[in-house]
Amino acid sequence: MYDNVLVLGSVKVGRNTWIGPGCILDGSGGDLQIGDWCSISAGVQIYTHHTVNRSISLGRDPIDYAPTWIGNGVYIGPNSVVQMGVTIGDRAIIGANSLVNRDIPTGAKAFGCPARLQRPSTSK
Repeated sequence: MYDNVLVLGSVKVGRNTWIGPGCILDGSGGDLQIGDWCSISAGVQIYTHHTVNRSISLGRDPIDYAPTWIGNGVYIGPNSVVQMGVTIGDRAIIGANSLVNRDIPTGAKAFGCPARLQRPSTSK
């Protein structure tokens, strides 16, 4: 993990996981878990909370919290954002500049804004 990675709250990182420069690992809203043998590329942001409802209600509504889990052997491309409450399954690949706002299954490839699952190639 680079010395300019921002780590807040409850963050657990597995063995042999690489976390690139400029990342934000925000476990301030609950449990953020990252598995073994992951590559979290430069500029990735992973959250366990958001303040949307608090902001638009002018402070009447609370901050929303949910745990976020990243499985084993996951690759997350540069400058991607993983929103609160998301689970990314083992060996999943997230493309660069993706917004992950829903669960990604084990072994899946997803990219885009928002991230969409990519179908496996059927070429022979």
